[in-house]
Amino acid sequence: MRTDFDPAEMSRNEFYRLLTATVVPRPIAWVSTTSADGTHNLAPHSFFTIASVAPPVVQFSSVGRKDTLRNVEATGQFVVNLAPEGLFEQINDTGTDFPHGVSEFEAAGIASEPSLRVKPLRVAASPVALECEVHSTLRIGDGTVVFGRVVHAAVSQDVLVDGHPEISRLKPLSRLGKDEWATVAGVREISRIRHADWSGPAGDR
Repeated sequence: MRTDFDPAEMSRNEFYRLLTATVVPRPIAWVSTTSADGTHNLAPHSFFTIASVAPPVVQFSSVGRKDTLRNVEATGQFVVNLAPEGLFEQINDTGTDFPHGVSEFEAAGIASEPSLRVKPLRVAASPVALECEVHSTLRIGDGTVVFGRVVHAAVSQDVLVDGHPEISRLKPLSRLGKDEWATVAGVREISRIRHADWSGPAGDR
């Protein structure tokens, strides 16, 4: 038995709650931007993923017209900071609907550092920062997808093992439904099977 949900018969917020409770877990882009007048902004966005590898492009969606989107459109730059478990409460703080012109770095007491290739600041305590220049934007309904070409990646040596980011050291947070967040509790590994090595469905092996 299944329960059917028709978005045409539900309110926007009702279906939003359904979508965000089922499309899980969602990685968090902790996006820092700078306004045209120099105010530094920082906000979490959980509609986030990779769009392309060559060239390296990441994407996040802004639902509604928030300061992050306005700044991206005005300056063409942003930084995606990894959202680590140790900064859980600070990340949540930056999701507060502060008035326009307020810097979340200052309001939430978050230490920053200069970026190498772009003007927006990096979060000093974040283990990974992807400095981006806007590739393009796409308006879809009440959201705008922002595509950013990664022009520089800064990774803390503390999270590298043999030159590669280690998940147990990154400790990324993700968003679930309602007010729920998740940490990495267990990791499983499995290699992709080449067709030449195929021996039938998993249930038959």
